[in-house]
Parts: sequence; structure tokens; C-alpha cells
Amino acid sequence: MPKPSLRRTCAALAAGTSLALALTACSGTTKNDVKNDNNAAATAGKADPHAVTKKGLTVGFLPKQVNNPYFTVADRGGEKALTGLGSTYKEVGPSSATDTAGQVSYVNTLTQQQVNGIAVSAQDPGALCTALKQAMKNGIKVVTYDSDTSPGCRNAFVSQASAEDLGRTEVRLLAQQIGYRGEIAILSAAQTATNQNTWIGYMKDELKDPTYRNVRLVKIAYGNDDAQQSFQQTQGLLQEHPDLKGIISPTTVGIKAAAQYLSGSKYRGKVRLTGLGTPDDMRKYVKNGTVDAFELWDPARLGDLAARTVVALASGQITGRAGETFQADGTTYTIGKDGVINLGKPTVFDAKNIDQFNF
Repeated sequence: MPKPSLRRTCAALAAGTSLALALTACSGTTKNDVKNDNNAAATAGKADPHAVTKKGLTVGFLPKQVNNPYFTVADRGGEKALTGLGSTYKEVGPSSATDTAGQVSYVNTLTQQQVNGIAVSAQDPGALCTALKQAMKNGIKVVTYDSDTSPGCRNAFVSQASAEDLGRTEVRLLAQQIGYRGEIAILSAAQTATNQNTWIGYMKDELKDPTYRNVRLVKIAYGNDDAQQSFQQTQGLLQEHPDLKGIISPTTVGIKAAAQYLSGSKYRGKVRLTGLGTPDDMRKYVKNGTVDAFELWDPARLGDLAARTVVALASGQITGRAGETFQADGTTYTIGKDGVINLGKPTVFDAKNIDQFNF
């Protein structure tokens, strides 16, 4: 998926930042700028894994979209972790999952409020960079979770799981369900969503394997993490491609809306659906035969790890460099290339195990 044009990025920045910041962002992008943004942000000083965990910190959580059930669960995990560590949690964010200018504005507000850390799920990989770099210059630790920025715009990224694992396993799940034959489509969130586009890239690569020679990806649709739009996009996919055999929706809003449409249509049980969903959202669709299996990580654990990563950075226990390790709630995590920290393997949910989970 193409990245947004410079004009669009600059418009978003101009709408949400001070004039000085907007002019800096829109003055032009050089090769060195791109190169720097492709490297994880350097943090001064040396990590001390034995440093005392600081208390009394204030950490702002900035999800892609507030009141989104997925982010509500994730951010509650962050709130619980911060409370247990003796620090303060606050959440801000746009009501729309495509309001990039709004996200920029919230970053600037948190910077002005002099919070100690920001945990953000980015709507766009580049549009937040100027604002986040300004936050880091002011001593604020920046961690992305769920959806990343360019590496140079934050100290670390807490990934739900390996992006490659997620992209490839969703193709494998659907291919098994349709007998490795037929037309398939992808129902994504926003066109600029970093995580969605990364996973889709691995899906496309997986489909190149001869195992899938009889499987054809016919379209990628975008529901913008809006239930109504995702419902309509599912309907449109089936009208445009009447021979469609399956849909992958790597977004909790999208998969629920697609399941809702399929469940009440003639396609239930005929068009298979998989992707990323929460057990509570998908339980009835698994039990009525609309969905065979789907996957996800525990979003509360993702928010928990994002919060603990911010605190570890603020405490000097890590700097975000590859190879550093730290303890988070009894588990040891190793920071990988470009400051990426993987939560762990995704869990596959089906009729046999879905009642064991409640989130």
C-alpha cells in the first residue's frame, strides 16, 4: 500500500501542530531524513538493568481511536500496570481511526503537559514523526504499540507478535478452511495503517508459495476501522466477486463487521472468514458456524508491556538499543533490531477453546 503523499502528511501536520513544527515538517524530505527515520532513535547514556524503577511518572496513552473495544482493553492493561508501578496513567486520542491530524495534536498536547512518557498506536508511519521527535527532545520517552511509526520517531516499538508470523499464519488459516483453492480478499483498516500494511505484505509473500497456486487474492478493501464502513465493504466484496471463497480481516473492527454481514446472509458457511478478533466479539460467530478459526494476542498484555517499556526507559533500565533485556511482570524481553519488542506468539481461537477466554 502506498504511503500518504507529502502534501497529505504536511496538511495533517499543519492542522495539528504549531506553525514552527508544521514548517519544519513540510520544508521537504531529504535522503538523510528518510535514512534517519529508518533507524531507531538513539538514546543518550548507557542502560543500567539494575536501576531502581522510578515512581510518580505520568504516561499518556494515545490509541488510534478511543472507545474502540480493542484499544479499551489494551489501554486498561496499561493503566493497571502503571498503577501497580506507582505511576499515573492518562488516555487521550481521536474518535476516528483516520484522524491523523488529531493524533499529532494530542502528541503536542502531551508534550506541552510535560508527561514522562507517551505510548502511541500510530495511524500513519510518518505523519507523527515531527511531533514525536519534539517530544523526545523534551526528554519524553516514546513507545509505539500495536502500530508503529518509522523507527527514528520513537524509542521502542512493542509489537503484538512477529509481523511475519501474523501475516503468514492468517493466510495459512484461511487456505486450510477453503481447501487451498479459490478467490480471497482482504478487509483492512486504513490504507495508511502501518501494522496492517506490514502484515498484508507478508500475506502477499506467503501467497507466492506454490502451496497456494490455486488461491488468488482479488482485492484489498478498506473499512477504516469503522463498523458500518467495514460491513458495507464486506457486502461490496461479495457483490463484486460472487465466487469469493474467503476473507482475511486483520482488524478487530473489520472481522466483527464482516462476520455480522456473513452471519445474516446466504454466504454464511460458504465464504470463510478469518483474521484478528477478540474472543468476546467473535464467540457467537464461531458458535453459529460463520467463522471456523481466527487469531489474536491478549490486548491487555500488549498495553501492559507498552506501559512497562515506557517506565523501563524512563528509569534508565533500557535505552531502546538492540540486545538490551529487561524484566516485565516476571518475563524477560529482549529488544530486537530497530528497537522492536515482540509480545509473543498469537493464539488461534476456535470452537474448542474460545470459551476459555474472556476479553
